[in-house]
Amino acid sequence: MKNAIIFHGGGNDSKGNWFPWLKRELEERGYKVWTPDLPDSEHPHQKRWLRTVLNKKWDYTEDTVLIGHSAGATFILRLLEAFPKSIKIHKALLVAGYANLGSKPEFYHYKEGNLLDPFDWQKIKQSCKKFYFFGSDNDPYDCGIDQGRILHAQLGGELILMRGEGHFNLEKGSQYKQFPELLEKILE
Repeated sequence: MKNAIIFHGGGNDSKGNWFPWLKRELEERGYKVWTPDLPDSEHPHQKRWLRTVLNKKWDYTEDTVLIGHSAGATFILRLLEAFPKSIKIHKALLVAGYANLGSKPEFYHYKEGNLLDPFDWQKIKQSCKKFYFFGSDNDPYDCGIDQGRILHAQLGGELILMRGEGHFNLEKGSQYKQFPELLEKILE
């Protein structure tokens, strides 16, 4: 069975932005979808989030799709690192993900908890067949094109650069109650 997990970012929950819309769209297409509320989203932390996700019995298969926004996108990398070698999922879609703290200290509290350890890029690549990275040229949280390029350089896949889309969230506008471009890549 096709399944998907949608991870929210820092300062958010499963009911924010385009997450409920995407969940409905995928369920209508036969996906089993989980949208967990991750603990202490104001201070995302890889170990706490991993405990929450890995304690839930979920069938990670070659048909699994992981979707994450901001800290949730970077968390996907930590989850892929934690998978046993026997698990290789279908796709990971990282929206406004990041690979380092960037240059805006006022947002470090959203990032540093997912960057405690260096990434094991090889292990991450071994755990997923295809990566997609969405980045905007005007992301106010320093999770934009430059971060997308770093992730793409390490993992390959497809880099989708969008102009003027901010952080791909409701701060940009009500259009981010939906995200059709993301759904299109999931269904590709």
